[in-house]
Amino acid sequence: MGDTVNHPDHYTWSKFETIDVIEEWELGYHLGNAVKYISRAEHKDDQLEDLKKAKWYLDRRVAQLERQIAAAKLKAIQQSSVEHDKILGE
Repeated sequence: MGDTVNHPDHYTWSKFETIDVIEEWELGYHLGNAVKYISRAEHKDDQLEDLKKAKWYLDRRVAQLERQIAAAKLKAIQQSSVEHDKILGE
């Protein structure tokens, strides 16, 4: 059994340690956690639970991106409306 605090077996089973991949790819919180749970799923007792956790983080990231996109679209519409009013002299 390896170092259970710094290098747990369920994260170091391949030549790439999960934390190194997350940091190298600069995944951030949501995607990093999703990768963490996916990478360890088959190496822990409850694969389904880990995959559900990964999905939870992916769903959170998707919702976050959807909010950002919606906000950007709204801002663009508002700016377009302001420009339209300027053109019409309103």
